Amino acid sequence: MSIADRLQRQHLRDLTPYASARRSMSGGAVWLNANEAPLTPSQPPDGAQANRYPAFQSSTLNQAYASYAGVSEEQLLSCRGSDEAIDLLIRTFCEPGQDRVMICPPTYGMYAISAQTHGAGVTEVPLIARGRNLQLDLAAIYSQLDQVKLIFICSPSNPLGNELATDDLENLLEQVGERALVVVDQAYIEFAATGQPDKLNQLTGWLARYPQLVILRTLSKAFGLAAIRCGFALAGRDIIQCLRKVIAPYPLPQSTLDYATGALQPEAISAMHAMLTTVTEQRQRLLTALTHRQWVKRIWPSTTNFVLLSVTDAAALVASCAEQGVLIRNQSQQLNLSNSVRISIGSSQEMDQLLEALPA
Repeated sequence: MSIADRLQRQHLRDLTPYASARRSMSGGAVWLNANEAPLTPSQPPDGAQANRYPAFQSSTLNQAYASYAGVSEEQLLSCRGSDEAIDLLIRTFCEPGQDRVMICPPTYGMYAISAQTHGAGVTEVPLIARGRNLQLDLAAIYSQLDQVKLIFICSPSNPLGNELATDDLENLLEQVGERALVVVDQAYIEFAATGQPDKLNQLTGWLARYPQLVILRTLSKAFGLAAIRCGFALAGRDIIQCLRKVIAPYPLPQSTLDYATGALQPEAISAMHAMLTTVTEQRQRLLTALTHRQWVKRIWPSTTNFVLLSVTDAAALVASCAEQGVLIRNQSQQLNLSNSVRISIGSSQEMDQLLEALPA
């Protein structure tokens, strides 16, 4: 029995998922199997016909992203942003009122919110100080695995901005074994891999060795496509098959499929890399400008498109910037991050406006 079969919710083991028209049949020239209208009476702005349901899983999109991520198509599920992938994992593997997820705060808030929404418990194992960064507390993780089905790890970290140690991730996978799935959220991996291309798919190369590993990716960050809501879960075939039971019949609209596929073409990927270079330059510009400002108590190391700052008064800083039309994020509610703000890296003009709004 695979780890996916053993860990998935009991009632899903014998579940036959809904066989939508696009999922059960493909090809053909005359589509009369999905109760669709024969045409779209009101013409969409781009001239496309919108009367047909999109693919359940677009092979064109999935092949394109699989090639980009260095995996096979059967190791991939496309979904409505990585937020949906988080939700699908919890719905698939956590029995309400019985199983738990583990998070390592400060971290992305949706892991706990999705768990609570579906009645799963949340075990918190805070990150611990190591050098200039916060890193995994492996000993504490190993001691608190009772009833845990999913361990969510955000690396590069949101809201911190740093990467978690690769050796720690590998040790975690080795020690957890098949007791739980280890879900590594790599929403910001392209930024961390700037100038280090081997880093982009280092973890995806581990999928063959670690059947308990799940990797989350998105087009919302480096690809600049937050509005189209496209993300991916990368995992072993057995885990992907379990998630396919739970995902909606038509998870992504055709416009998203088309836009996302276009973003994965060679010329578009080259343009994305050029943008990453610009973001890195603007991030360094911000860091240099903030180095000697008295209200900045700490600048957290960042490999992402944002910078976390510890400041004297986060609420006042956020309010002052907002009055000048510049919005930054108060992160003071995060564990051990009192009086902290997160600033995203924008265009050169946006960074000009930010620097004008920030106190001298």
